[in-house]
Amino acid sequence: MVLKLLQRTQNLTLTGQRLWTLPGVLWLSRLSTHSQKPACPVCLWTGSRRCTVSQGCRRLQYGCGRMSLSTIVRDPLQFSPGSVSLHRDATSTFRLSLLHPTDASAEQDFADRLGSCSTSRQVLKLMQAVKAMSDTMAAAVLHRVADLEQGENGLKDPGVLEKDIVKALCFQLEHDSTRLTNGGLVSALRACTRLYLDPWSTLMVRLVSESQERLDRGHMTIDQLCTLAEALLALEGPGCVMLRQVMEAVQERKPGDWSLQELTRVYDTLQAGVGENGHYQNLLNSMNTHAISVASRLDPASISTVLNALVVLKQTKAVPLVIGLCKQSVRHVPHFTDEQLTKVLGALMHFGHSDRYFVEAMERHVPSVTFTAHPETITKVMQYFGRRNILSLPVFDAVAESFAYRADSYSTSQVARQIMPFGKLGYLPPNTGELFRKVEAILHSRFSQFQPRTLLNLLHSCTLVERFPVNFFAKVFNPFFLQQLQAQGTGLDWIVLAQLTQLYMTVKLECPSYEGPRLQRKYHVKSFFTSARSLETSVDGPLYSSVKTGLVDLLGGRTYFASWVLTPYCYTLDVEMKLDEEGYVLPASHIDEVYQRIALCIDGPKRFTLNTRRLLGKEAIKQRHLRLLGYEVVQIPFYEFQKLQSQAERVEYLHKKIFPHSYRLSW
Repeated sequence: MVLKLLQRTQNLTLTGQRLWTLPGVLWLSRLSTHSQKPACPVCLWTGSRRCTVSQGCRRLQYGCGRMSLSTIVRDPLQFSPGSVSLHRDATSTFRLSLLHPTDASAEQDFADRLGSCSTSRQVLKLMQAVKAMSDTMAAAVLHRVADLEQGENGLKDPGVLEKDIVKALCFQLEHDSTRLTNGGLVSALRACTRLYLDPWSTLMVRLVSESQERLDRGHMTIDQLCTLAEALLALEGPGCVMLRQVMEAVQERKPGDWSLQELTRVYDTLQAGVGENGHYQNLLNSMNTHAISVASRLDPASISTVLNALVVLKQTKAVPLVIGLCKQSVRHVPHFTDEQLTKVLGALMHFGHSDRYFVEAMERHVPSVTFTAHPETITKVMQYFGRRNILSLPVFDAVAESFAYRADSYSTSQVARQIMPFGKLGYLPPNTGELFRKVEAILHSRFSQFQPRTLLNLLHSCTLVERFPVNFFAKVFNPFFLQQLQAQGTGLDWIVLAQLTQLYMTVKLECPSYEGPRLQRKYHVKSFFTSARSLETSVDGPLYSSVKTGLVDLLGGRTYFASWVLTPYCYTLDVEMKLDEEGYVLPASHIDEVYQRIALCIDGPKRFTLNTRRLLGKEAIKQRHLRLLGYEVVQIPFYEFQKLQSQAERVEYLHKKIFPHSYRLSW
């Protein structure tokens, strides 16, 4: 009898004392069930038919010490006077219109006005003007306050929770928790977690307890289950028992029976942390298969959400879905928001996919928004084209023009990431002078703000296109800067040392006026080529074989040229030939009396941009340096050599390329 009495005391007014310190509750907590386990005071007080967290009470599970809750910043066991958990002293009058639902048009008008609020003060003023609202409107208010006040380590202004109007709203949500709609209930709970409310406040306990009861009844929609899952994830992390029950309810319904909105919603929830560490992979597999069949019906927001989820959840086997979503993205490019387009481009880069029609759509859209789009979106655009080796003149020229005007407001990372594709693809836009003057001005004014690796990447990219900010080379070769490089990230790994070596070689070969510090020998690499990330592109195998056969016929033997020769200058030659003073070809093993060295660059498709016949920046600088080092560089591009039909044509082509001034009698 006493238990039933306590289960029905939800409307009793609580003081600021902790729930479990009430005398009656303490007395009941000493009672034992049939299994000789103490009763849960929280569950008894909130009237739940079962414990708030199945298979054990949270209070008993965590004990009386500090709880480990993922989003709670302050100590949840410390209650200060006037905190939102003691909201019954609010003086403002406020009521939820639960018996008479608010008109849909009125709710939409309220949502529009709420979205236009740019400060919490404006939100509170709007609340005061609306004395009655639905539970979904009330939850939307709390969400909007969270949007405006959330910071990295908590609320920017925790005092907003002390406002009487907020306390009155929270009191109504607690008092009428059993009368809230399912959508209003779970949305209010999620909003409370975003506001970092104490998880053991009476409001939170009642919302969780009521959510458990509704979950047990099995009447929640997919969208409501996802909102509840996100709230539980914020409260207790992916190990929450109630969260597992929520996901079991989601999995009971097949993805084929979901609406498009519900499909997107589940993707969003899984990527929020519910699906981390490979959890619910079977569910994801079913969703990925179904998503392929409905990709053509997804709107821009859904496409962005699904692609981003595939990245976060590491769905490496979902490439067919990525390709399908990319095809559908073509018609949505002008309609993506900046944030959505950023996610789409990030996903396409992650999966290494590009589509000609998508690129064409980007070329039509990007030039019109370079001056208005978010800097990170423009940066992502450049990263995408750079990563995929796609040289788009409309995009690159438009970005270069906007950079000259907007770069002062960019972060140092955005500055570097927008300039690096110019170097990688070896392209100089029409406003080259203006562009690199802006780069140098930013380096002068914000040099200390650049992360060491970011700065090295930026300077190295400039040298690839023959732009030499000499004033900053001395700072890069300074021991203090090298120590900073070593302390950052993975330290002085191979790629960093290779960039430093090539940067120093560039200074010595192309900037003879430089008199600053040298790069110490211990930081030099012996070769710019590795099997992984390299400053040189490996030779195309089939193309090399064809050229080698032609050289044997041309020179009369394999001994007259060497392949894959590592020079003392760190570069690897595809083919090297040696000539004496009279122009005769010497055996490859010959060391003395070498008058001229010929470096054959057998340039396959990977050494050019994907859509043009322009050498990549790293190949252009290699050929430039080899010429400065005394080599005669002969380029054999794939698009010329592959046109030759017969062996005789190939031999004749090589003869004209390598010995253009000699007359061939016979071979």
